[in-house]
Amino acid sequence: MFRVASTADLTALRDLERTANLAGLGHVFPPERYPFPDDAVLARWALVLDEPGVDVLVLDGEQGLTAYAAYDDTTLRHLAVHPDHWGSGIATAAITACLDVMEARGGTEASLWCLEENLRARRLYEHLGWRATTDRDEAPWPPHPVEMRYARSLGGR
Repeated sequence: MFRVASTADLTALRDLERTANLAGLGHVFPPERYPFPDDAVLARWALVLDEPGVDVLVLDGEQGLTAYAAYDDTTLRHLAVHPDHWGSGIATAAITACLDVMEARGGTEASLWCLEENLRARRLYEHLGWRATTDRDEAPWPPHPVEMRYARSLGGR
């Protein structure tokens, strides 16, 4: 199902992120005011793929990537599913795959950061047992909305 991403997937990772963000976060990043930062996101994906200890899983589809999940030993860093597949269980499967590896590596807790205004993602995380913490930070992309941290135990899922 999922496979490990390579540098050959750079453009597809960026393109899926753009598609998912435009569909799900247009209210936070109105594209007419904040065009998607194609070059910066592509550069960030190159760094993520090259970073030791970070794994990126992807799911191929007929039109390109259907989903991706990037994680390290303690953090779910990036997650996206193509909007045509929202509600299909792919995000849950991707999260579960990441958490299984984190736990197998000896982790006891995982965390992730999510935009406060990304209500769809927040509902999913909370449904899967993640709990909101009091940690907040400013997102790096204009208009710099608030991000919040979620955490969850890895034992006994």
